[in-house]
Amino acid sequence: MTAIPVPPGTQDLSEGALGTALLHIERGDLPAARRELAKAIEGGVSAGANASLFHGAPALEFVLSRAGRAGGDVRDAVDRVVDARLAAARRRQESGALPHLAEFDLIRGLAGLGALLLARGPAPSRRADVLTYLVSLSRPTPLEDRKLPGWWSAEGPDGKEMSGGHGNNGVAHGIAGPLAVLSLAHRADAHVPGQLDAIKVFADWLDAYGGSYWTTRAQMDADEPPAPEPARPSWCYGLPGIARAQQLAALALGDPVRRQAAEDTVVRTLSSPVHLARITDATLCHGWAGLVALARAVAADSPTPDRFTPLVTDLNTRLAGDLPRLAKPGFMEGRSGAQLALDGTDSTGWTGALLIT
Repeated sequence: MTAIPVPPGTQDLSEGALGTALLHIERGDLPAARRELAKAIEGGVSAGANASLFHGAPALEFVLSRAGRAGGDVRDAVDRVVDARLAAARRRQESGALPHLAEFDLIRGLAGLGALLLARGPAPSRRADVLTYLVSLSRPTPLEDRKLPGWWSAEGPDGKEMSGGHGNNGVAHGIAGPLAVLSLAHRADAHVPGQLDAIKVFADWLDAYGGSYWTTRAQMDADEPPAPEPARPSWCYGLPGIARAQQLAALALGDPVRRQAAEDTVVRTLSSPVHLARITDATLCHGWAGLVALARAVAADSPTPDRFTPLVTDLNTRLAGDLPRLAKPGFMEGRSGAQLALDGTDSTGWTGALLIT
């Protein structure tokens, strides 16, 4: 597969035609899916530095594989992307520099590529290498006068340098993403040395700091972790997404206390009028659709799934009411993703792109 320049967004899973194709595949409408896929790849397929689970060859593989149609040329291109990203991460680690979020996160980085390799099935090549890299993030990074978490970034969430740096906590861009990948890998019987220890490190961090979207140097240096502030509860950032990662961690660790705490957080947050008032749209990323999909996943892994039924019913009603107002057609921030959540099926495993299954 040749990587050539492409117009922005044409092969983007978040907003492009790939997300619409994914909806058609889940519904079993393969002719409609083919039309959308043709739009997505008409300008070529990127296997360059911008390729990730949500863009280019990896995004294409994820969508095609939902229909069992990902060929060797696509997978070979993805393997080259994975090799390049791992090599860059190793060079960065050897230099002693802090990582950019895009090195390890779900949307742009190796957590997303790890999720894709897990979706390939039993023991694909490079899976262990990616899991080993994610485990390495649990080891502190010496910097100046102290040791910082291995995922600490000098840049803020906006990509600009941030005084003292920050530790990102969210599923989309923070350490909850690697936590979910390692926990899901454990469930899939994919293991590397130090995996359970890393899961514990990340989960313990989120116990202390997961009430905030991200943690600053001042917050980390304080005597006590910051008290949680009211914030939008969403899949990408916020308590529900982190709670699902914590539930997955608890299942991997065999920790019923952590599992119960995670499930209680989901119930408490999604039944709070104060929290729900902060949701303003129907999207998967930060709206009703993401919460519906997440709540279903939490319920499926809970010994008391019935307690989530009223929450899912309420969220579905809110999603159905707000979906027609979505202007974009795509997966993460558009109608396709919201409709997937509203349909309530997951026969293709599309929710794997969110690291909730």
